[in-house]
Amino acid sequence: MKAVAVIQARLSSTRLPGKVLLPLRGRPVLDWVVDAARAIPGSDSVVVATSDQPDDDAVEAWAKGAGVACHRGALDDVLDRFVGAARAQDADLVMRLTADCPLLDSQVCGEVLALLKRSKLAYASNASPASWPDGLDCEAFTMDALEAAAREATRPADREHVTVFIRDRRHRFPQASLVCPLPGLHAERWTLDEPADLDFLEAVTAKLGQRRSYLDVLAVLDAEPELRRINARITRNEGFAKSLAKEALPPWNGAATSKALLERAEAVIPLGSQTFSKSRIQYPEDSPMFLTHGLGGRVWDVDGNSYVDMVCGLLPVVLGYQDPDVDAAIRAQLTNGISFSLATELETQLAERLVELIPCAESVRFGKNGTDATSAAIRLARAFTGRDRVAVCGYHGWQDWYIGSTTRNKGVPKAVQGLTHTFAYNNLDSARQLFIDHPGEMAALILEPMNAVDPAPGFLEGLKELAHAHGALLIFDEVITGFRYHLGGAQTLFGVTPDLASFGKSMGNGMPISAVMGRADIMREMEEVFISGTFGGEALSLAASIAVIDKMKREPVIEGLWRTGTILADEVGKLTAAHGLSDVFSLVGRAPWKILAVQDHAKARKEAIKTLFAREMLRAGVLFLASHNVCYAHDAADINRVLTAWDVALAKVEAELATGRLEERLPCPAVMPVFKVR
Repeated sequence: MKAVAVIQARLSSTRLPGKVLLPLRGRPVLDWVVDAARAIPGSDSVVVATSDQPDDDAVEAWAKGAGVACHRGALDDVLDRFVGAARAQDADLVMRLTADCPLLDSQVCGEVLALLKRSKLAYASNASPASWPDGLDCEAFTMDALEAAAREATRPADREHVTVFIRDRRHRFPQASLVCPLPGLHAERWTLDEPADLDFLEAVTAKLGQRRSYLDVLAVLDAEPELRRINARITRNEGFAKSLAKEALPPWNGAATSKALLERAEAVIPLGSQTFSKSRIQYPEDSPMFLTHGLGGRVWDVDGNSYVDMVCGLLPVVLGYQDPDVDAAIRAQLTNGISFSLATELETQLAERLVELIPCAESVRFGKNGTDATSAAIRLARAFTGRDRVAVCGYHGWQDWYIGSTTRNKGVPKAVQGLTHTFAYNNLDSARQLFIDHPGEMAALILEPMNAVDPAPGFLEGLKELAHAHGALLIFDEVITGFRYHLGGAQTLFGVTPDLASFGKSMGNGMPISAVMGRADIMREMEEVFISGTFGGEALSLAASIAVIDKMKREPVIEGLWRTGTILADEVGKLTAAHGLSDVFSLVGRAPWKILAVQDHAKARKEAIKTLFAREMLRAGVLFLASHNVCYAHDAADINRVLTAWDVALAKVEAELATGRLEERLPCPAVMPVFKVR
């Protein structure tokens, strides 16, 4: 199969006009790139793809003088230009390079090409996740994939950036990434977009000898780190971000593939999903049901639709998808192993961090999900107090002791259901009544310290005093609030220390890990009480959690969640008012986790209104369930898309309510809640 390296080049750069022919150490920048392309192992030929505009005559003239094939095509339709260049060379495989990367490493490009060939993929790159220096990017793909993109892509960003159509459709085009073996290089900038970049490249290449690898460049920078400051202010992939920003809403490709996959999945999996909240019963019909990948604050489904993700895996993805620090920690641990026959030091290292940060934590044990942690806390409380009854307020997982108290109690023995009692949030009297009704029998009160509303003054303090006065324990379920509202959890935010607490979700940025922690004398019961799991000390999740906590201590992650959540809430308030729907839609709770509250309208039930709203949000490019689950990676472009989607969805609801027939015109059945928590 013939492999062709196609170098994208033009002189009409807006930030640095003529950059590809600017001299670098006495040679045009394009000459550096062509030299590297000719040396790529496995590549058979090189062609420069430039535009048909008069100012690119100089590119063609240079190519002719250098003995390099040149193809010319439309300035704005780069995808069509690429196809033409590849066809002219009779390519079977294509490697995409850009002419603004003079430090391109031929061996790295060769590895990407070999990955494509040996793995029989449609697409391979070293660009996603961004683990290599900016300026070493290369992509390889089959001619079939490129031809498909050229035929079908209609979005301007797809035509301008060549491979976006392919990259977004991982279900259709199998693909893989070459990850840099050295950590921390994703922040390096070795490309040419602005004058400062040229100054940087001049300074670096002055220190290099003959043909260099990325390791040679890195050696120069490590010896003289001040060179990195020359162009440090410039944002990676700024051009791509700008082209996306021009589009108010992404196109909707439908959900045909999702629908077909759901039918296949439901033949072997109840509801086709492992989680009620990720299943078809919680989304409008014809919604995406299967995702292929995520990056930053966005995800892509099997039909190639992209979304700003306001679900974030039901809140675990607190930093964002493919966070480089967390992923690097996972990859590093993977070289040592995953699950072991004895404990690892990682367990102690993570426990020490939790003891340092969480007020109630004197001792810690790990699980895999929130239900593990809350159930362990309840069993500990029963063992410590010698009592059986527990009082609950909020959602605490799927185990019998809790779920038996809800309408989803099928399969839970009546005897178990009778041991769990509910009390009302911000109502001390309702909790007090349980102790009156069951004197000397209550082991613990467990609650989410905060959900949709703040605790009333004295409520949490009063619960602790009440529990202790009756010989019971206070347990905080911080599976959601932990590592989202405050590094020390809601107990630090509100200044009330429980006896035990459960943490999860945000602890691992998507890796399955949870923890139960609390007073050492209570936790010591675990030496006798059987709370034990094969994967409690699974090392990848422990390494991820350590990386998450260290990043939160090092960077303003929590502050970022508050800031993003506040911006969204403030602007949504303005939008609902502008559409005359403030009495129907509101966001409740605190900024890092704002929950959508929908009220009945005179002409439609809230369930129907919410279903229509969610359907329109999805079609406007926002994956939305029932809340703003913001993450650290959500940026200004993500916020803008979410607000644009809100505007579109509210306009649709407003128009349908005006007809007086919203429910009968609803294109799908109304989505009903799994059950009511509070």
